[in-house]
Amino acid sequence: MCLLIRLVIKKLDRNWQACLHLSLPSEPGWRGGRGAGRAPAGGRQDGAAAVSARQQEMEKARPLWDNPVQFVFACISYAVGLGNVWRFPYLCQMYGGGGFLIPYFIMLIVEGMPLLYLELAVGQRMRQGSIGAWKIISPYLCGVGVASVVVSFFLSMYYNVINAWAFWYLFHSFQDPLPWATCPLNSNRTGYEEECEKTSSTQYFWYRQTLNISPSLETSGAVQWEQALCLMLAWLVVYLCILRGTESTGKVVYVTASLPYCVLIIYLIRGLTLHGAVNGLIYMFTPKLEQLSNPKAWISAATQIFFSLGLGFGSLIAFASYNEPSNNCERHAIIVSLINSATSIFASIVTFSIYGFKATFNYESCINRVILLLLNAFDLEEGSLTADNLSEMKDYLMAAHPQEYAQLLPQLKNCSLEAELDTAVQGTGLAFIVYSEAIKNMEVSQLYSVLYFVMLLMLGIGSMLGNTAAILTPLTDSKLIASRFPKEVISGVVCFINCIIGLIFTMEAGNYWFDIFNDYAATLSLLLIVLVETIAVCYIYGLRRFEKDLHTMIGRKLNWYWKVMWAFASPLLIISLFIFYLTDYILTGTLQYQAWDATQGQLVTKDYPGYALAMIGLLVASSTMCIPLGALVTFVRKRLKRERVSTVA
Repeated sequence: MCLLIRLVIKKLDRNWQACLHLSLPSEPGWRGGRGAGRAPAGGRQDGAAAVSARQQEMEKARPLWDNPVQFVFACISYAVGLGNVWRFPYLCQMYGGGGFLIPYFIMLIVEGMPLLYLELAVGQRMRQGSIGAWKIISPYLCGVGVASVVVSFFLSMYYNVINAWAFWYLFHSFQDPLPWATCPLNSNRTGYEEECEKTSSTQYFWYRQTLNISPSLETSGAVQWEQALCLMLAWLVVYLCILRGTESTGKVVYVTASLPYCVLIIYLIRGLTLHGAVNGLIYMFTPKLEQLSNPKAWISAATQIFFSLGLGFGSLIAFASYNEPSNNCERHAIIVSLINSATSIFASIVTFSIYGFKATFNYESCINRVILLLLNAFDLEEGSLTADNLSEMKDYLMAAHPQEYAQLLPQLKNCSLEAELDTAVQGTGLAFIVYSEAIKNMEVSQLYSVLYFVMLLMLGIGSMLGNTAAILTPLTDSKLIASRFPKEVISGVVCFINCIIGLIFTMEAGNYWFDIFNDYAATLSLLLIVLVETIAVCYIYGLRRFEKDLHTMIGRKLNWYWKVMWAFASPLLIISLFIFYLTDYILTGTLQYQAWDATQGQLVTKDYPGYALAMIGLLVASSTMCIPLGALVTFVRKRLKRERVSTVA
């Protein structure tokens, strides 16, 4: 399957390139093979961007992907991430099962594909990282690229902690039995740990043995050395993958992009054979069309498309900047966006088969506990109570023995398969609790545990390659930095700084800080960044001007669909999302978070302290303010330069 995907993409690119050599005009345009990027002889077509001699030199020396397939795999590895596995299934569960696919695909057409194509085209045309690309379009837009780098830096700081957790679970997956399969004994070995008895063995392993979580954000606690070592290992792996830029990353993406599909296929085959899997699939594919009238379903679909493709981080611009100038980025934008969405649906089928197994297992366990309780309480014959006649027998016992039944009633749980399937979980709760709970009940659980956490690692590392590329490409594009330090040193410094700061997330309160960064570091900032990007291309650089550049690059005119989406539909949608999130934050009032209460064995809601609210404000402002500040600094510099010239004259 993985090899088939690669061969299909390669075949498409070869066919297209054969046509391209026949159709590309021999007039001014960007031509060339490896190390291309040469400016056309003579002038530019009317309206084409002027590129300085210094930038032309940088283009000639710029490394390129070995082939178009490598670029597509890099984009897939970056875009297809943990959100496809742990957020999309949750949204399907929350907003109408199969009915959620309707707003999802509409948003893919209106928002996903157009904005992905826009970023790939900008990167390939300007042949720079995010800072340099937007600076070429307009010097006043240099802050857009800086904002993307800042957001990517924030993301890298906390995102690799997920890989550290995946390493931790992977190392423990070789134990028999799995350490989260049962509760550990207490210190006296007279029973199980009290905290574990109040919750479940999988939750105990996650909250206590993995995170060793504190009761609140105020109790920061110490750094957990096991998690710190796993984080260092995660950053070492990322560093080795990006050590030589596209030369090393280009080889790694074949593994990080294809291996998750192999694991998902294995899980699909296993999942479909599990008892109760069909219950989960029926739940997923039964559309609840009434959810189409729910505005939050449409907002969630748009948000999922936006963040799943990784728009606004600068990673896609960085990847595309290493393309041949004549690369068909339009075709690749469509391929990547469709594969990303297909992967989300594929992962949901796998997830809901696991959901069905877990829900059925919990439902039948609940039924068996009730039957055992009734058999012992009323001294009934074994076999007289079954799941089929349980309801009738409960009615009979309540009528025949009202007092005894009333005393027993608080212990009788109301078992419901529908209620089990309705339990919606996303994020780390799905990845490290729900999945691990299902895995522990499988045969050969160690094998499936290893496969699952290897898949999480591949997805996480693939996304990290894109995140670090968004930071490193503008740095290596800078002549000041690149002339003084080799690429290996620049990469090492970035990874080291991120690793040191990331130790905050390995403290006892680290998971609360993780949630703060995950919820607030990127959402509003990315919406603003991409909104400015579309406005910049369409109304500052000029849509007609950009259309001519694309015609020069790919050899055909821009379709009306892309122009309508870029100029009107996508910006309006982004503005709507921005207003929604801003309004939601305002109406929410005091921001709150979920804290783990060990005495109750469950999560409780608490208000964020003042310094946490200040940090949230700083996270949002530090990236968004880069855009106006960049424009202001450029304006002041130009004004001062003009005054110096007039003074000399």
